[in-house]
Amino acid sequence: MTQAVETARLMDAVYRHQRHFYDLTRKFYLLGRDKLIRELQPPRDGVVLELGCGTGRNLIAAAKAYPDVRFYGLDISRNMLETAQKNIDKAGLTDRITLVEGDAANPAATEGFGVPAFDRVFYSYTLSMIPIWREALAAGAARLAPDGRIHVVDFGQQERLPGWFKRVLFAWLKSFHVSPRADLEGELKVLAASIGAVASFHRLYAGYSDYAVISKSQ
Repeated sequence: MTQAVETARLMDAVYRHQRHFYDLTRKFYLLGRDKLIRELQPPRDGVVLELGCGTGRNLIAAAKAYPDVRFYGLDISRNMLETAQKNIDKAGLTDRITLVEGDAANPAATEGFGVPAFDRVFYSYTLSMIPIWREALAAGAARLAPDGRIHVVDFGQQERLPGWFKRVLFAWLKSFHVSPRADLEGELKVLAASIGAVASFHRLYAGYSDYAVISKSQ
């Protein structure tokens, strides 16, 4: 069994039932997602890709914020994509948001969109769930336009929060196969240097969340 097939089966199993109330609960602890959407600022008539789009919550919010932009979402879980498509249809955004099932770590997975390069690529609380997350970052960078940006928000290392809080949170996250990436900042800086870009990295909410932007703009 390949890594992608194994991951797809795992994600479908984890979210088979959770997807129906995912957005109602995650808004309380997936902090920083709205900051990411506000700072996307894609160009007019631009194209934006979310790798690991889940229920489509971020794509819908971004499409409403940027009415002159087209959005694309990829997820490895068929169950999550089914929920995402229903949410997108309900929001009346079917003509501006396109979904595809695929592995975020595979650069070829987005070829079906027919978009040669994206003005923005973003990851919202997905790298902590992707076993080969470095490859997922590289795949996004491979599809980035010459003046594009990558935006990332995910769980941080809880540096300035009580030790008991980190222990409880990480144990709970582990039960959902979520692993906050302690070396995220270093990997993003290495990736940025490899594509001639600059990375900015910020710890939000006393280290609860990590937020980063890789910019190829000159």
